[in-house]
Amino acid sequence: MKKFAGQSIIDKLSERFEASKQELTSNSTIADVRQKALNHLVENGLPHAKAEEYKFTNLTKALEKNISFEMNTERVSVSKDDVEKLRIEGLDAYYLTFINGEFNSEFSDEVTESGISFSPLSAAIQENSQLAGKLFDKLSKSTEDAFVAMNSLLANEGTVLEISANSEVSKPVFVQYINTKSSDIHAKNLIEVGANAKVTVIEKVDTLGAEPGFSNIVNEISVANGANAKFYKIENDTDTSYQISNIHVSQDKDSTFTSNTVALNGAMVRNNLDIKLEAEGCEAYMNGLYLLNGKTHVDNHTTVDHMMPNAYSNELYKGIMDDKSRGVFNGKIFVRKDAQKTNAFQSNKNILLTDDATVNTKPQLEIWADDVKCSHGCTTGQLDKDALFYLMARGIKKDRAMAMLLHAFASDVIENLELEPIQAYVEAIITSRLEK
Repeated sequence: MKKFAGQSIIDKLSERFEASKQELTSNSTIADVRQKALNHLVENGLPHAKAEEYKFTNLTKALEKNISFEMNTERVSVSKDDVEKLRIEGLDAYYLTFINGEFNSEFSDEVTESGISFSPLSAAIQENSQLAGKLFDKLSKSTEDAFVAMNSLLANEGTVLEISANSEVSKPVFVQYINTKSSDIHAKNLIEVGANAKVTVIEKVDTLGAEPGFSNIVNEISVANGANAKFYKIENDTDTSYQISNIHVSQDKDSTFTSNTVALNGAMVRNNLDIKLEAEGCEAYMNGLYLLNGKTHVDNHTTVDHMMPNAYSNELYKGIMDDKSRGVFNGKIFVRKDAQKTNAFQSNKNILLTDDATVNTKPQLEIWADDVKCSHGCTTGQLDKDALFYLMARGIKKDRAMAMLLHAFASDVIENLELEPIQAYVEAIITSRLEK
């Protein structure tokens, strides 16, 4: 029998699926998805070292070495102070908190506002929720990516959000995942934004303790005609944490979607963002900032698929790499034959602060239409020595001068974050890292 990459992991995941099969397959529609996901894993394995999409990020090897993937039923207590410390100071939001992959009502807010409906995924599955069955793996396609398949196989918890047509949620929804033990969690968030509705969702994963952990989170976001949805991904976990995030978005006519990804710490982080502009008048904005030090490795893979005419997308990712950290950016823009009058722009800019820091960047643009305005590009370099000398010549210490220049470099991405508490959170981390 042929062995695939990650075979030992797949064997353990298969055993866990069989042990929890009754619970995981209670919804017949989702049960079918899980079986297809298992078949995909067994037949194809996990990405190997030479897989094109993961050539700079050998996540399979890292997980084999550091994560046991054993079923862990250990209960660990978490205090209110623990939870509060991991939130963003001054941010008024509806907090939905998950501890070790399980929804925790004690540390979560009751969402009573009209126009928004929330349910933990576990409850939605048990109740045979129509929305859960409708969205589960609809956009992410577990037969196309091994880590999505892994998620679809085992994810039994997460957030199911439905925003009614013409509703505007008054404050952000903050989905908080906290891990306290050496294990893996698989969560799936299903979000449906109704016509002309508005909502902001923030997701953050944190680990308590120094033991290595792995989080595999999939977001499936459906944005109806005229709706406006914003999604923030804040990654500032421990040095021994591994994360993979898959965000899949479908947009209908005249809708707007904004993605803000801020990667600050972790052992190895992989972010997959896939946006499909499926109708006319869509707008998509993608903002990314990765500020890395130590041996942190962050890989951002983005795909924007323009499928219909008169749509717009703008992507700006910036990276600052210090010490022995590594950044990866792979951005793809597709403009289909029918997508005339498309405007699509992509930019990736990087600064390396040491000789040991590295970045691999690959912007890509494929156009089948002839009446479009598209551009893409990337830059990699060091701090402007003349600007640094200018500041130091005026009595500013080198570390402070470097921090000022890097704040200026990251400023346009930080401004795009819009929410002041998140802007202050990111700026404080930049300052603390650079003003050593």
